[in-house]
Amino acid sequence: MWRRAGRIRLHLAEITGRRVRQPLGPPAPTATFSASAPASPSSFHQSLGTFRDSIGAPHSRSLSTQTNGGGGRECWSCGAKGAFLSCGSCRSVQPVDPAVDYFRIFGLDRGYNIKDNNLEGKYKDWQKKLHPDLVHSKSEKERAFAAKQSALVIDAYRTLSRPLPRALYMLQLEGIHVDEEKTINDPGLLMEMMEIREAVSESSDSQTLEKIQSQMKRKIETCSKSFQEAFDKRDFDRAVEATQRMRYYERAMEETVKKL
Repeated sequence: MWRRAGRIRLHLAEITGRRVRQPLGPPAPTATFSASAPASPSSFHQSLGTFRDSIGAPHSRSLSTQTNGGGGRECWSCGAKGAFLSCGSCRSVQPVDPAVDYFRIFGLDRGYNIKDNNLEGKYKDWQKKLHPDLVHSKSEKERAFAAKQSALVIDAYRTLSRPLPRALYMLQLEGIHVDEEKTINDPGLLMEMMEIREAVSESSDSQTLEKIQSQMKRKIETCSKSFQEAFDKRDFDRAVEATQRMRYYERAMEETVKKL
């Protein structure tokens, strides 16, 4: 069902070596629906597949003065200690630190249940400092840093803001690779998904679609609780199974969104 992949490595290949015009607002997730086999959780989650550098930095709550280890990194521009994504002293955008995990970017303790209602606000705050369009007057070197940091923050927000990507990320932090193409061996669930897909396809009024959507949200919440319980007990088989079920229901919910 799953295999140990060793310590997770932070994937930056997608966000290095090219500049991409990044949105200022929170990115909108996209997905496809399949009742026979679960697809990848979303386009944004694919960037979590292969990781390149070790994670394991200590947690911190400050967004502007977080440090890596004891004294933190020195700002490449002014030499100030404790520079994070951007320097708290001179405001210069810093190069990507491969030791920083997604939770630390938003000043969060590492855990599945995020006890912070301002994740979107923190995301926007970072984009105000890092968005390539807002550092156009900076040097070419710093603009390149900004493009990579902005892409990293976007991926972090997309991952932590939704239950399924966040669950998969938590497993990956434990060195567990989930085979996202493997179907779940549960005839009852597969039959349920076929019925849901048929209901969505035949529905022509928004009231019915909204009802189906609400049902899927409740099922995702149930799966999230199951994942949390299994993860806390280090029962990774059950945790992986919960993500598989979550994937089916998330696809169904997003399919209703397309028709609304």
